[in-house]
Amino acid sequence: MTESMAQDVPHNCGLYGGESYGDGELVFAYYVTGHGFGHATRVVEVARHLCAAGHEVYIVTGAPEFVFKRDIPSSRLHIRKVLLDSGAVQSDALTVDCQASLEQYYRTAVENREVLLALEVDWLKSIRANLVVSDIVPIACRAAARAGVPSICVSNFSWDFIYSEYVTVAGKHHQSIVWQIAEDYSNALFLIRLPGYSPMPAFRDVIDVPLVVRTARRSRQQVRKDLGVDEVVKVLLLNFGGQDARWSLKNENLPPGWLCWVCGAPAEQELGNKFMRMDRDSYVPDLLAASDCMLGKIGYGTFSEALSCKKAFIFVRRDHFNEEPFLRKMLELNRGGVEMNRRDFLSGRWGPYLERALVIKPTYAGSLDGGKVAATLLKNAARGEAYTIKPDLQQSGARRLRDAIIFGFQLQAHPGRVDDIPDWYVPSRTRLDLLPEVKTNDIEVLKQQNGPLTREIQVDDFDILEGDLHGLADTALFLRTLARLDEEGDVRASDLAEKPQERERLAAGGLFRWEDDVVVARAPGRLDVMGGIADYSGSLVLQMPIKEACHVALQRSPPGKQRLWKHIMARHAAKGLGARPVVCIVSFGSDKVNRAPTFDMDISDFFDSSDEPITYEAAHKYFEHDASQKWAAYVAGTILVLMREIGVRFNDSMSILISSAVPEGKGVSSSAALEVATMSAIAAAYGLNISPRELAVLCQKVENHIVGTPCGVMDQMASACGEANKLLAMVCQQAEVQEHVNIPSHVQFWGIDSGIRHSVGGADYGSVRLGAFMGRRIIQAKASNILDRLQVSGTNGDADDADLHSLMQDAEEKYLCNIPPHRLEAHYTSSLPETMRGEEFTKVYGNHNDPFTKIIPSKSYTIQVPAAHPIYENFRVKSFAVLLTAAATDAQLEALGELMFQSHHSYSKCGLDSHGTNRLVALVRRMKQKAKPDTATLFGAKITGGGCGGTVCVIGRPGIESSSNIYEIQNSYKASTGHRPYVFEGSSMGAGKFKFLRVHRRSAST
Repeated sequence: MTESMAQDVPHNCGLYGGESYGDGELVFAYYVTGHGFGHATRVVEVARHLCAAGHEVYIVTGAPEFVFKRDIPSSRLHIRKVLLDSGAVQSDALTVDCQASLEQYYRTAVENREVLLALEVDWLKSIRANLVVSDIVPIACRAAARAGVPSICVSNFSWDFIYSEYVTVAGKHHQSIVWQIAEDYSNALFLIRLPGYSPMPAFRDVIDVPLVVRTARRSRQQVRKDLGVDEVVKVLLLNFGGQDARWSLKNENLPPGWLCWVCGAPAEQELGNKFMRMDRDSYVPDLLAASDCMLGKIGYGTFSEALSCKKAFIFVRRDHFNEEPFLRKMLELNRGGVEMNRRDFLSGRWGPYLERALVIKPTYAGSLDGGKVAATLLKNAARGEAYTIKPDLQQSGARRLRDAIIFGFQLQAHPGRVDDIPDWYVPSRTRLDLLPEVKTNDIEVLKQQNGPLTREIQVDDFDILEGDLHGLADTALFLRTLARLDEEGDVRASDLAEKPQERERLAAGGLFRWEDDVVVARAPGRLDVMGGIADYSGSLVLQMPIKEACHVALQRSPPGKQRLWKHIMARHAAKGLGARPVVCIVSFGSDKVNRAPTFDMDISDFFDSSDEPITYEAAHKYFEHDASQKWAAYVAGTILVLMREIGVRFNDSMSILISSAVPEGKGVSSSAALEVATMSAIAAAYGLNISPRELAVLCQKVENHIVGTPCGVMDQMASACGEANKLLAMVCQQAEVQEHVNIPSHVQFWGIDSGIRHSVGGADYGSVRLGAFMGRRIIQAKASNILDRLQVSGTNGDADDADLHSLMQDAEEKYLCNIPPHRLEAHYTSSLPETMRGEEFTKVYGNHNDPFTKIIPSKSYTIQVPAAHPIYENFRVKSFAVLLTAAATDAQLEALGELMFQSHHSYSKCGLDSHGTNRLVALVRRMKQKAKPDTATLFGAKITGGGCGGTVCVIGRPGIESSSNIYEIQNSYKASTGHRPYVFEGSSMGAGKFKFLRVHRRSAST
């Protein structure tokens, strides 16, 4: 243990030289989180060993008492019903409410924190606790420290990691919760880490143990005999915590010869006669051992019991559940998981997944005595037997570094890095030699993953029948990727793949018929040089298409010829359907954002009962249904928009492969690139003549109406209409391209990623947009009032005609950016309130007239600053565009840089900044200030896009000196944050200039 740690250890901890308790009775205070039964059941496994050894165990929990008393019939077990954390609030069994989770935790553990701590300190002293054990209640560690009692945590995840994503999604005003939780955990002596762990850098030391898991007590034959189920019957165990009574559990969900045992079914839930409702106190491991597979959601309890029983686990993903990818990773390593998409689960199309579950053979062979091992560690810690439990300090720092890297890795993904949780972040042997070695999969892995290819694959593997590569290396690489696909790939085979990349490639290998043509489209991301969020207020914007791009390969097929995945064929067969148009999509890199790698749907799903295209609202609900497949709205949504807006009727099937180098969440328009590339490919395959501008406007409809993100059109326009090494100058009113501005040879733009995830669907962006539209409505009302006063007072003649005309325009103005700064200051600034509640605004002004945002009556909105920002930003952008054409002097670059700094400051006033982007802008400013006169190479920087993280745009001179300065900024940022920024450098053509490729794969013999 480090010296600094020893100073923090409570005085009565015999582990580090205090009082020793020998072999006598010990008192444990065991705190259990309020999140799910899985925590309670694993605590039982540890606590029963402690009680059996003659020690007193006080369980502090909000869980039902029977969970503990049923399995530990001991007078030494005491239950204290207190809830000190709240876990994740779920709106249903599969959906986490991020905002509600943070608010609930605040009410439970933050609002009355000092009172709670005082109560816990008094109670711990009253029972004379020797050790506090926490799974994984943060405040328990802090209370233990104040009471002078050592504490140890036992878990596979921690709440600082889980809540970090919630803060990203729900807004940064709750971020102090994450820091406080991490500080609480840092009071623990060490962490007993369970398999399937996620990063927990708050803990200074770690000991890994085997699975802490309940095991079966009765044989398969005994359980089936008691339940009256014959041995030949196939049994599915349905095990969802908090399942919805509205879920339809009908006989047709199950193939012939199957029965389903249902755990935790609400009393009011109707079940078919093939479904058996299990008693509340049924012992789940016995049921699982007697079944053939399990269907549920991934949590530690279900995951560990499936591994211990070696049963296939059919799982449905949950959104915003950061623990899941790490548990899923271990399932994959042990060939124990089959993923079912939420749509098939809710619609009862279970058959193909059950069949797959019978094929795979889970391989977990590790120890199952983690409960005993953990109990021994806890007893030794309380007695002060340091030599038996002291962690390996040589690896403590490295372990925390690994955790910190993966913590950031999971929240932020970067191009060029592996898209899965790295293989080196998996369980390995520890000093205690308690964990099994990871077993290699016996499936033949794809050769392109790790080994050399049998022959060098060039673009010559394809005949380019139409279009031009334009010398783009990334497109050539994408064609090589197509050529590497396994022709025998299939989703069924992908379940046996050890790595997510293999799953994707096996699924992709089943997409295309290589005897027919494939269309390839490409669309770049964009760097927002100037304009940003002012686009929705009609501003001029300047956008540069970047070299990172999204590629889409698409093949159009008659329904009878398309290569279908087996579960689609089973779905059609179950409905008695013949060949029909289907959309099959595979997305490479899906695991970096915890989404399903494949999506499929019948095109008929886009038609209502009258055989008309469904509404956008209905489509939004369709894709929202399954959080892990919401990404498909960006792709398949283009089909519905083309149907509704230009009347296309799609009678053929589509097979679509997506590979994007545009990183998500970095403010460089990954979603626009995906939409534009997909729609470009569809247009090429179906011979649709759509101009780049029209295509961009159609893609914006996908994002606004189907995805439900209130973005402007500049992202799609830049991706569709941009030109290499030029800034797209566009007025965002009727989405008109004004010109393509040449970037002078003495000017260069870079993008530097802050590592903080950006989302235009986030709370801050939406609130600022609302504030701008509310401000516009107030300005309209103010202009009308001025005109009315002039008319009533009869002073119209005294007013300047131009001023009257301007007031009349303002009273009807659709775009804030058409109001110049001087008129804002002369007439309207004093009338714009700093803040206003939603209900007050609607009472006075009615509708804010923005179809993509909704006013919440109880919420207070900032108005003055968001309304002023686009007006001043539009003026800055116009000035920037003019300055770019000025003489090449330092004064020109100084002025351009100053406009960017001003833009960043205005973003910050709106609340759209972040600590990472502010740090990068400050580093650029510092670099500029320390340069000698006439030697500066960097001149300005600003946050880009929707703000709240993402990328910073930097302006400077091209050359070795500026590249060196950018490199220095990268190193400085890494030294202060631990994150080395990715740098966007270079430009490429938009989708309109690229057009498309029509390619045909040559046979191997040629």
